[in-house]
Amino acid sequence: MTIESTAYVAQPPIRLGIAGLGLAGSFMIRAAVAHPRIALCAGMDPLPRPCEAFARQFDVQVYSDFHELCRDPSVEAIYISSPHRFHASQAVEAMEQGKHVLVEKPLALTLGECDEVVAAADRTGLHLIVGHTHAFDPNIREIHRIIESGELGRLGMILAFNYNDFLSRPHRSDEFDSEKGGGIVFNQVAHQIEIVRLLGGRIRSVRASVGALDASRLAAGHCMAFLEFENDAAASVVFSSYDFFDSDELHHWIAEGGTDKEPHRHGKTREAFLARASDHEALGFGARVLPTEQPYLPHFGLIVVTCERGDMRLSPNGILIHGTQGTRETAVPRGAGRPGHGDALDALWEAVRKGRRCAHDARWGRATVEIVLAILQSTKSHREVHLSC
Repeated sequence: MTIESTAYVAQPPIRLGIAGLGLAGSFMIRAAVAHPRIALCAGMDPLPRPCEAFARQFDVQVYSDFHELCRDPSVEAIYISSPHRFHASQAVEAMEQGKHVLVEKPLALTLGECDEVVAAADRTGLHLIVGHTHAFDPNIREIHRIIESGELGRLGMILAFNYNDFLSRPHRSDEFDSEKGGGIVFNQVAHQIEIVRLLGGRIRSVRASVGALDASRLAAGHCMAFLEFENDAAASVVFSSYDFFDSDELHHWIAEGGTDKEPHRHGKTREAFLARASDHEALGFGARVLPTEQPYLPHFGLIVVTCERGDMRLSPNGILIHGTQGTRETAVPRGAGRPGHGDALDALWEAVRKGRRCAHDARWGRATVEIVLAILQSTKSHREVHLSC
């Protein structure tokens, strides 16, 4: 073992507090438990049931108020997975109380709120990382490395294509209230935006259409967007959430999180949604068993990247490269035994312990929000929207 790697191991784990013990928080908790450089030390949620389950399992302090979590001296960094409308104010408060921040997308709901978060990060000098998003996935980062290396020549276009059951899953009512940052664009299309931004670079314009077809849930359920990059490449982003066709059928029936998926479940989530009463506490920590094994790499629908000398797409254990010499598969390693969001926790550890800036910082998060807002604006105006990000 080298001197550098010895020092790397010797660094103490990050003492992490969790703000928001819902479904997103549960996935991050699962990843933190499996991560050797993260120590869970506190949790916060306004609902008593997930707080009780969290305290019982980890024997740590829990709070019903975010201000109290921020004042806990044992907490070094806070993961924010509260409802979207709280992300910006909680991120600012956490940094003002001396805490590093890992915040779920979106960073905020308006560009003005994003600017406040950027200013707080600059003012305090603390690290803020926007994640987890699927731009952290190791197979996506390998495609990015190949593009940057020039191995396949110039980037031409990216297809991001996902059909799932999101609209019929259990949700809080505000998750489909556009005034509170709900809807598929902030919740789901944001993953695709993060992926294509990492692969393609700065986006200069957006033309999009978002629509709603499901009378049982009055919220947008599909999106089609054309994104043009400054390097003249382009991306097509397609997302549908009606639980009809499932694009995981084209990915060997592997679920988003890298686990086996029961095939041919088309319509089953929608059927259950129409039959049940809403109980968003049932999504909270301790209310459901999450898989701990991840036999395959995570993914978010189909991603096909076209370059000058070949196409790349995701495979269960890496990426497939279709080039002039035929097709080959490149295996992509992942952290052993680490389900889900471990790559975002890696980035947090590298930033806090090693001082290595993560690209997915507050300014990165602002650029994603600008594109989300441009998609919504283009839908209303039926026009192309030019960006500054």
